[in-house]
Amino acid sequence: MIKVEHIGIAVKNINNSNELFTKLFNQQPYKLESVESEKVSTSFFQMGETKIELLEATDPDSPIAKFIEKRGEGIHHIAYEVENIEAEMKRLKNEGFTLLNETPKKGADNKLVCFLHPKSTNGVLIELCQEITSS
Repeated sequence: MIKVEHIGIAVKNINNSNELFTKLFNQQPYKLESVESEKVSTSFFQMGETKIELLEATDPDSPIAKFIEKRGEGIHHIAYEVENIEAEMKRLKNEGFTLLNETPKKGADNKLVCFLHPKSTNGVLIELCQEITSS
């Protein structure tokens, strides 16, 4: 079963956006985190079973900075939770989807992640994510 895990929103200023979304959702973010590999600062709001992730670029060459420069602030990606990310990546690659990374990488919120190129998904950046479990 695949379910929406979170919706990622690119923002220029995470502090200002946290204030805005705190007012909107009437709750504070439950987690603030930096992801050095992606050059972003993130914050997460829990909305029922789905999360909202705010992403602020920490480097002008990061994917988020380039996204905002090209499109402005707004929805950046939709993330889907999968049980076995490697199996799902293999299945989707065999179905003709273009993966942006060939192996899962560590993302925010204790997840392994992989992105699908928007050119193969009708213009939507799709993130697959799987909870990292301790062995």
